[in-house]
Amino acid sequence: MRDAWDRFNWLWEILFAVAYLATTVLVILDEGDPVRTAVAVGALTALALTYLLWGRRVVRDDGHLRQRWALALVVVALVAVAMLANTTTSFILFMVCPLLFSTLEFRPAAVLTTAVILMSPASSIVNNGLRGPTLHILLPMTAILVVFGVLSGKFILHVVEESRGRADLITRLEESQAEVARLSREAGTAAERERLAQEIHDTLAQGFTSIVTLAQAIESELDTDPAAARRHAELAARTARDNLAEARAMVAALAPADLAAGSLVDALRRQADRLADETGVPVEYEVDDALPAIGMAGEVVLLRGAQEALNNVRRHAAASAVSVRLSVVDGSVRLSVRDDGAGFDPDHATGFGLRGMRSRAEQVGGRLSVRSGPRGTELTLEVPA
Repeated sequence: MRDAWDRFNWLWEILFAVAYLATTVLVILDEGDPVRTAVAVGALTALALTYLLWGRRVVRDDGHLRQRWALALVVVALVAVAMLANTTTSFILFMVCPLLFSTLEFRPAAVLTTAVILMSPASSIVNNGLRGPTLHILLPMTAILVVFGVLSGKFILHVVEESRGRADLITRLEESQAEVARLSREAGTAAERERLAQEIHDTLAQGFTSIVTLAQAIESELDTDPAAARRHAELAARTARDNLAEARAMVAALAPADLAAGSLVDALRRQADRLADETGVPVEYEVDDALPAIGMAGEVVLLRGAQEALNNVRRHAAASAVSVRLSVVDGSVRLSVRDDGAGFDPDHATGFGLRGMRSRAEQVGGRLSVRSGPRGTELTLEVPA
């Protein structure tokens, strides 16, 4: 990040050039001793070359303290030579004073600035003696110049330091923003990983479980009940096709295949019929009339909840009857899945299923509740309309 000194350095370069050229012209036009004039012009030219060839790099590139002091002392020495040779060179102070403050810290710069300003009356006394109003005019003017030079230097340093402080702050802010962006990307990656884990658990994993169960049934029925084996083989093939459709929808980031092919009511009916076909357990399915619209996100939550609940019935409940109901309660759409199986302790349930359902429900402002005991389990999932 470039600070004010870097961005507006061209203004300082213009001041330097104008001060040098104007002072040199005034010295040449001054009808004084040619030798003194030549010495003054030589000192001014040496001062200009010192800054151009060395001083610019030291000032702009934050040179070491020893280099800065060396530059400041060389500048003061050349100014002393020029001013003692010709008092007119005092105009070069418009360039020298800011240069000293941009080279050193405030206190040493203030001391050297005061010293070079005091060279002006000293030069006048050396060259002209005490004739005329020298002391009455030069001394008050010198005092004013000292105060003005020191205050101007203080202002220059304050502006530069404030600008550099803001530049450092902006740099740290940009670094913080980059860190926030990195953390956001990581959080987004984690959230996407969680979402994919939920999708895989609620679709592909459940489908594969069904296929394994059907394959085991086919193996046991192949010799004793060929008709049942064929029926289960058809169910396994259908489940595999559904899983393939879900996988393609997941890759394409589309809605669940069941919802893409029809309504939520139809999708839930297919899930209930599939459980009945696979297990032989009667499944009662009820839907209230005129369900309100809940959007695709809410429908996905209810469908995935039904899939998880029915898969748990299939794998763990050993139920003899199951009911699935979709109803409207207090402005929300409620899915209720009930069975008369063995039951379990919801507070100590392991695995991803219930946790994934609860997370999905919370994402759309819904809620999940589970009641289970020796006489069965009821899972209730509500999504706001």
